[in-house]
Amino acid sequence: MLEIAELAAGYGAVKVLHNVSLMVEPGEIVALLGSNGAGKSTLNNVISGVIKPYGGAVSFEGRDISGLGPDKIVDIGIIQVPEGRRIFPNMTVRENLELGAYRRARQRRADNIVHVASIFPRLKERFNQLAGTLSGGEQQMLAIGRGLMGEPELLILDEPSLGLSPLLVEEMFGLIARLNAQGLAILLVEQNVVQSLDIATRAYVLENGVITLHGKSADLLQNDQLRKSYLGI
Repeated sequence: MLEIAELAAGYGAVKVLHNVSLMVEPGEIVALLGSNGAGKSTLNNVISGVIKPYGGAVSFEGRDISGLGPDKIVDIGIIQVPEGRRIFPNMTVRENLELGAYRRARQRRADNIVHVASIFPRLKERFNQLAGTLSGGEQQMLAIGRGLMGEPELLILDEPSLGLSPLLVEEMFGLIARLNAQGLAILLVEQNVVQSLDIATRAYVLENGVITLHGKSADLLQNDQLRKSYLGI
């Protein structure tokens, strides 16, 4: 579905990604793991068309998308839920959700709001509430719900558990697994290694802009290098 080959990218003269290659197959959760500053968000922004790569290729369903802008990336079905939620705090919950269907699935907006409300009952109770008054967990639900409004073929989740309480982290990973069980392909970009590997099919570890490990999640959980670097054991 998504194939990235020998990707190099950065900002001006600062190169962040060095020959990164990864794949996401239909119906998979693929985890991209790494600490702050590893280059995870830069990779997300290249896939989403926010920044242009220096070299390499990004293809989606066999089509080269390296030169497409963010609006066209959404049109073909790749939707990113960015780190930090990026909701519109002075708009209502409903208005935030409706914006998720601005480029894609606009004609099914009403049906999709009902669908999102069934996934997030707490949002339904707060449709007319300003988004900025929601709790952190509710704002993350809203950000994911807004992404789902565009009927993604591939959903990129950038640090969805960041800033959540342990209980809400468990709830968030359970939600991601349920969305995937419905057939949605997900690129899960996270620092939470153990819980990401628990639900992902495969995973890649990004360090200083380079993929240092990749493989099946179950195998990586037993990898001595990963256990020492990220789990402290």
